[in-house]
Amino acid sequence: MKRILSFLIKVGITCIVLSPVWVLSYRWINVPATPLMAIRKLQSNKHTIQHEWVPLHNISMHLQLAVICSEDQRFTEHHGFDKEAIEKAIDEYKAGKRLRGASTITQQTAKNVFLWPQRSWIRKGLETYFTFLIEKMWSKERILEVYLNSIEMGNGIYGAQAAAKFWYNKPANHLNIEEAAAIAAILPNPRKYLAHPASEFTQKRKEWIFIQMRNYGTLVFDEKQKNEYPGY
Repeated sequence: MKRILSFLIKVGITCIVLSPVWVLSYRWINVPATPLMAIRKLQSNKHTIQHEWVPLHNISMHLQLAVICSEDQRFTEHHGFDKEAIEKAIDEYKAGKRLRGASTITQQTAKNVFLWPQRSWIRKGLETYFTFLIEKMWSKERILEVYLNSIEMGNGIYGAQAAAKFWYNKPANHLNIEEAAAIAAILPNPRKYLAHPASEFTQKRKEWIFIQMRNYGTLVFDEKQKNEYPGY
């Protein structure tokens, strides 16, 4: 038992030491694959993976804004954790409503790129740790770029480029506002919902996202960018 415990401690220490290097490397290196892709493949040999990395400037601004309005409207303001969303979710749960998620785009990126999908306290703890590292080591633009290139956007469809080609037969930088909102609408369950043709759920959520996009304004990440938009 002592040997086993000693081994586990050494493994834990090694992971803690190496994990910052792992996270830092993805500041420049594009993520080739995610744990979820491997899990899906292990679950079924017939599972095909469509994934093509593209830089953020080759992803439609409509899609960038759509996922922020859909998943994390305070993305450019917080440091990885949206306290207001967490507190609201807790209050709603105490009031008897179903406990809903309050994960930010950074937290989802941490889960998608470094961890596994099943919920547990261990995974949640690691997700918090990796979220902290990501926010410290990456820019907001890089976080959004990795997120949009890694997230599941259909059954076997990973990333904006693959999603744009699969759902609309066009590259990610050519998506219009309606198409971007539709893809963002299926993110809660991309293996169940259809972006095109839109199901009743997708259509209603797409309309809500579209309204949020109109109300959000110009997407900017820092003060320097704000100066580039005089009317902001």
